[in-house]
Amino acid sequence: MTRFVPNEIAFWCVSNLFLQPMAKNDRINHQILQELTRDGRISNLELADRVGLSPSACLRRVQDLERSGVITGYRAVLDRDAMGNGFVTYIGVGLGEHTKEAQKAFERAMDEAPEVVECHNITGTIEYLLRVECADLPSYKRFHTDILGTSPYVTAITTYVVMGSPKDLRS
Repeated sequence: MTRFVPNEIAFWCVSNLFLQPMAKNDRINHQILQELTRDGRISNLELADRVGLSPSACLRRVQDLERSGVITGYRAVLDRDAMGNGFVTYIGVGLGEHTKEAQKAFERAMDEAPEVVECHNITGTIEYLLRVECADLPSYKRFHTDILGTSPYVTAITTYVVMGSPKDLRS
């Protein structure tokens, strides 16, 4: 029999007709995720201290979050300016055809373009939202002309230049 602790919600999944508990979504797990989002290289000892757990209990929770798929990996946060890619834009892209073929072709082209760091298929008046990082305006213009401008399915391009990012969880 499963016992529910107040302020703790258990998530369940069905696997081979058996119910299996997944990661608990409680206040402490939320704190763990916040700390790991800020610093994925934090030591388990420091993490445990920040969230008020023993190191062994904290490690068990982190491992549970990894096993359940809540934590899917760890990564390095890069300084785009230091890498020479400090010119950031978001681009709304409309396609002239709404076929699977057109979408796949566009997605392949964006996958091959190193300037495109995010490509989202969205709903609304356009089909895609891109995050593009380049060195400067001339390099963006080359991307705009040589990559987006040559795609046979693109019919609308709207560019939003990022002037600052007061809140960005990626940095």
